[in-house]
Amino acid sequence: MDVVKAVETYITKMVSVPNSMKVLLLDTHTTPIVSLASTQSTLLSHQIYLTDRIDNKNRERMPHMKCVCFLRPSEESLEAMEAELKEPKYGEYYLYFSNILSKTAIERLADVDEYEVVREVQEYFADYAPILPSLFSLNHFPTAAQPLYASSPNTWDPHALDRAVQGLTAVLLSLKKKPVIRYEKSSAMAKKLGVEIQHRVQTESSLFDFRPAQVPPLLLILDRRNDPVTPLLSQWTYQAMVHELLGIQNGRVDLGMVPDIRPELKEVTLTPSTDPFFQAHHLATFGDLGTSLKSYVQSYQSRSLANAPSSINSITDMKRFVEEYPEFRRLGGNVSKHVAMVGELSRLVERDKLLEIGEVEQGLATGSGADLKSVQTLITNPAIPPWNKLRLVILYALRYQKTQANNVASLITLMLDNGVNREDARLVYVFLNVAGSDQRQEDLFSAESLLAKGRSALKGLKGVENVYMQHTPHLSSTLENLFRGRLRDITFPFLDGAGPNAGLQRPQNVIIFMIGGTTYEEARTVALLNQESAVSGSSASGIHLLLGGTCVHNSSSYVEMIRSAAASFPSSVFEPPPEAANNMPSLNLNLGGVNVSLGGPGGAGVYRTNEGSGVNIQAEGIRDGVKNLLGKVRQGVDRIALQ
Repeated sequence: MDVVKAVETYITKMVSVPNSMKVLLLDTHTTPIVSLASTQSTLLSHQIYLTDRIDNKNRERMPHMKCVCFLRPSEESLEAMEAELKEPKYGEYYLYFSNILSKTAIERLADVDEYEVVREVQEYFADYAPILPSLFSLNHFPTAAQPLYASSPNTWDPHALDRAVQGLTAVLLSLKKKPVIRYEKSSAMAKKLGVEIQHRVQTESSLFDFRPAQVPPLLLILDRRNDPVTPLLSQWTYQAMVHELLGIQNGRVDLGMVPDIRPELKEVTLTPSTDPFFQAHHLATFGDLGTSLKSYVQSYQSRSLANAPSSINSITDMKRFVEEYPEFRRLGGNVSKHVAMVGELSRLVERDKLLEIGEVEQGLATGSGADLKSVQTLITNPAIPPWNKLRLVILYALRYQKTQANNVASLITLMLDNGVNREDARLVYVFLNVAGSDQRQEDLFSAESLLAKGRSALKGLKGVENVYMQHTPHLSSTLENLFRGRLRDITFPFLDGAGPNAGLQRPQNVIIFMIGGTTYEEARTVALLNQESAVSGSSASGIHLLLGGTCVHNSSSYVEMIRSAAASFPSSVFEPPPEAANNMPSLNLNLGGVNVSLGGPGGAGVYRTNEGSGVNIQAEGIRDGVKNLLGKVRQGVDRIALQ
């Protein structure tokens, strides 16, 4: 179940015909899909000499060229295609649509094809963004203009529901899966989506006429509201950190705001399929990353010495240099890119005091010891940005909503006095009303779930207490229960038609879809479980997982989604929940010892120490060690580039 490979296969089929010079026309939806699954050099090898947008009206007329169009069958794209066929700019057209094309749409295109330039019309089901082999996104980032929710957090916006059905249908068709469907019982939206998917599968029965599997695949539909904690946390693995602090949009990272960034690095590509270093280390923790980057730079330095003018002494050396130089230049660019990104991550971690914040967040998320005083210390620290203070209070409120309501009230008042505005502070109440303990199906913080997490194989570092990697997403325990046959039908019922023994069967292929968006932390959980599945004897043995969501969140996009959605909810969502303390304001850290190491006798990682209170970061630790290391690395790369 490799979605990157599935979309790559579709694109290769598209651009292979006809065998002549071609233009590739895309729309706003298919452009990021192609950019994630293919490269300019790959397209060029198939004689695609020009890539453009169907809505660009200033394209030149080139009747000697053939045209391949890859479009979503939306009304805007169909209208643009009709306008193109009325006045064709190219000699022949090969039309490919990313989802099921209605009979009416085909008739519309046939009616306007007066010049008979259309040679082929096909459906290629690549209507989703393949971010990783086991992660896809529908690229629906909810806004006021394109909401996910209707007038309550239990109802779909009709357009969002239609988009989710189309995207999931495309995933199933591209992977040739006809699943049974389970959903979180507490989520009316999950059941609605499951019913609509099942109806679509039955309506398009000829498309879903695949060879039946001995045990049918499972589509498990979850709701983000049942785990609001995971997307709120600071991240400490490479890909997740980049998305949290810099933002990854369709495999691209904007570094334009980085101080003193070189012009060629202002926007960089970051996809595992095109970047060997990122492929190897996108799941690595920040501590391990510094060590790996140092080795990567040293490898580049040794290659640069081999290609220095003084080492070219014969015709054979010249030939070797010419053959290896393109790869050497590519390696140099990649080293510079990762040095710039890791250096910026290190700067932001230090500037925003994320090490201090991260330990308290982990304590709140796992119950390992963060207390009221720790949170108060951070809120009153003027060096901590207001945004991070807000996140801390939301996490504290979600954890202690029932047991420490008075403390929640005092923290809201405290953050109002320390730089957080009233508009943002209201979001604490919004989160409690939308995703609080009364809205969640299971208790995220119960002792039972903590014991289950302790048994999980997904620990940050075996044998080491990694204080920044203690939290495991709720998805992890849900999947472990599924593997062990403990996922109860009462809380995760099947849709009608699954069969009487569906709950007893152990599915080999599981597609998880998160309504409201998934995260890179959850994607890491799925990737590690997929790696485990190759090991006989593990609970995940032989099971293949695929994770998807309406989008992939970082903390800011998640909070903004809730903020924009709340504007259309009843006004009571901005008020304290019914069980709240009477002293909640109306709105219409003493940290344990920490030692962060980039090597040395203890190995790379983040560890708790027993020395004193406060935060103790060694000279080789992340704050100073990575900063100093990155400074030296950057100087070395720049020096080599000038040679």
